[in-house]
Parts: sequence; structure tokens; C-alpha cells
Amino acid sequence: MPATPVYAVLSALLAYPDAELLAALPELRAALEPARRAELEPVFALLESGGDLIELQEQYVATFDRRPAHSLYLFEHIHGESRDRGQAMVELREEYLRHGLVLDTTELPDYVPLFLEFLAQIPPPAAAALLGDAIHVLARIGGKLAEAGSPYAAVFAVLRGLTDTVPQPLPEPPEGELEETMVTFGPGAGGTEPALRPAAPAAQPVHFYDTDPRRAPAAPAQR
Repeated sequence: MPATPVYAVLSALLAYPDAELLAALPELRAALEPARRAELEPVFALLESGGDLIELQEQYVATFDRRPAHSLYLFEHIHGESRDRGQAMVELREEYLRHGLVLDTTELPDYVPLFLEFLAQIPPPAAAALLGDAIHVLARIGGKLAEAGSPYAAVFAVLRGLTDTVPQPLPEPPEGELEETMVTFGPGAGGTEPALRPAAPAAQPVHFYDTDPRRAPAAPAQR
């Protein structure tokens, strides 16, 4: 069981929905305290609705992939696609290395579910400090989701309640000229979130959502 199970549950709930995730919902519920389950009921209700899986997946894509304001890539909300984002992700990878974990996925380091899975695997004090660094961006995403009436806003509301850090408002990234303000995560680090494997024998591997079909290579054409 992770050091902080709630982070692992939140990470899973933000994943692209598939049959494996739906089957795991009872286990995810059981890992939470009653108060947390109640807070996350909008997301559980969505995923447990018994609706068509394809419809759930389409709704997920419409929510997160087609709405830049809801992007699950943290640094898009700060750096856009500027060079600064790449440097921030490099520094984030270094933060994971400091905790004995290295990326083991094709996913980008600033993917929110990966960041939360990382927090679930490190000591709670370190997780709390990194969450406090990231909460400004996470709260922004949650606020945008709440404005849109998305059940996924509940995940970010729980994250907001896990830190005493007061989120600060972030400026809207300007069009044509990307925001250059750096956000740091951890001592000397300027990034956030990865999919992980151990850099040391004591570390536990994380093989996280490598099979997301939205990022799977296209099958070769039949001749």
C-alpha cells in the first residue's frame, strides 16, 4: 500500500477510463476514508454510471484533451509550449531521481496522474511539500473544471484540502507570447510529475498507464 493511498486513488480516477479502471473502482473506494469517498462521489458516480465505456472515453477526451484550460499537463498552464517547459521537466525528472525513481513511460513528466502516483510513493512530508508547490496550478485546473460543471473537479477539490498552502491566482497564458514564469517543485527543481521505475534496488517500479490507447502507436496498414 502506498505511503499516502489517497494520492494513488486520485491518480487512478484521473486516468483515461478503460475496463480495468472500472473494475478497480470498488478497490479504490475501499482505500479511502468515508469523508474522502463522499467528496469524490461525483467522479465515482460518473464512472459507475453503467453507461457505455466509449461514451465515458469520449467525455474524458472532450474534457481534458480538447480544452486547454483543463489540460492535465501542469506546465502547459505556466509555460505553454515554450523552451522553459522542457527545462522544468528536466528538473522534475531530477526530483524523482532524488527519491530513487526514474521515468518508465512514454508519458511526459508533467502529467498530473503521474505526479500524484509519485506523491503516493514517497514519504508523506515530502509529498506534502511538493503538493504545496504544485497546488497553484492544480487549483487553477480544478477551478476551470468546476466552472464547466465537470465531476472531475472533485479530484482537485480533494487535492486542495490536502495542503495548507493557499493557491495563488495564475495569469492566463498570453496568446503568441508564452508565459515565462518558472514554477519550482522541490529544492532546486523546476518541474512536476513522472511515470517511474526504480533507480535503486529499494525503490518500487511504477508502470503507469503506458497502454493508454490515445498514445499507442498506430497499427501498420494492411497491404
